[in-house]
Amino acid sequence: MCCRMPLEKPAVWMSEDEFGRFTDSSEVVREVRRFTWENVRNTKVQVINYGATITSIQIPDKNGKIEDIVTGFDTIEEYFSEKNRYYGATIGRVANRTAKGEMNVDGIDYKLAVNNGPNHLHGGLKGFDKVLWNYRVDGTKLILTYHSKDMEEGYPGDLIATVTMQLTPSNQFQIDYKAVVTKTTPVNMTNHTYFNLGGIGSGSVGLYQHEITINADKYTEVDSNATPTGNLIAVSGTTFDLRVPKLLGDVIHKVPNAPGYDHNFCITRPSTSKVVTFVAKALHKPSGRAMEVYSDQPGVQFYTGNFIPESEGKGAKYVKHGAFCLETQIYPDAVHHANFPEVLVYPGQEYRHFTSFNFMVQE
Repeated sequence: MCCRMPLEKPAVWMSEDEFGRFTDSSEVVREVRRFTWENVRNTKVQVINYGATITSIQIPDKNGKIEDIVTGFDTIEEYFSEKNRYYGATIGRVANRTAKGEMNVDGIDYKLAVNNGPNHLHGGLKGFDKVLWNYRVDGTKLILTYHSKDMEEGYPGDLIATVTMQLTPSNQFQIDYKAVVTKTTPVNMTNHTYFNLGGIGSGSVGLYQHEITINADKYTEVDSNATPTGNLIAVSGTTFDLRVPKLLGDVIHKVPNAPGYDHNFCITRPSTSKVVTFVAKALHKPSGRAMEVYSDQPGVQFYTGNFIPESEGKGAKYVKHGAFCLETQIYPDAVHHANFPEVLVYPGQEYRHFTSFNFMVQE
């Protein structure tokens, strides 16, 4: 009798467990599920369906040492706390700032929730980052859905959002966003993961060791409230020229009128069509860990953790300038600027947004 050959290990595999429970506003106890991907490159990614949130990304360095490279927490209660600054969350309906929390759509004035000085930020008081998403698993794809009801946080129309996430054998973590609406409404979703390729425990020292490249020849000028003025400014000759790699420690303190970067960069694209384009690259030379970002979106918000509160998570200390974000998006406050890419989605249309975070090691 012939011996049965052992089954070959798959290139990517998934598991699922309970992350915690909470009592919602209707006094119903809700369970939060956690989904874990692992691949043959020793990469491990974890996501929870509360906020469609990336809670952990663990990858090896050039010596094989594995570190968690994203901020987050070990318990659901910490995600409810004040120390959570959108860590790893899916943002919507509209990422970034909307000036004065006001907009006019189809001739109707709408007042949005104001939660960032005079502005509306990241979907309002209870955006997509603070809700429990429905889910299903299809092979190694996680498909998350959320129904945002008419006038939720002030937005017109019902919206059905679908976010599909997956880890590939080649170390790409891909996020595919879709949405359909019943009334004309702005939609600009993103993911708000904070990265530190030196490991989340390396703090600002680790952040300053990153070389950053952003494929953008312009950025959106902002006013004193960090809201776009409508002007697109050429990066040439400025601190915002990151078209060739710059060491963050050399430039972060030179950003004018700000404690670091918190700006939308206008991605240089081969055409106006929604093709997937190189957006940015981060390289942490001491560890060799690198990440490239590709997306079909016209902009990326580069944020260097200027307002991270001193706190702890996953056994690490989180500090100002302890991690950075690369939030692919339509330009902020686009609803008020005719020269910005279109942010309105109409009934019968489908909002689409694809982003891939590609991880690698460079010697």
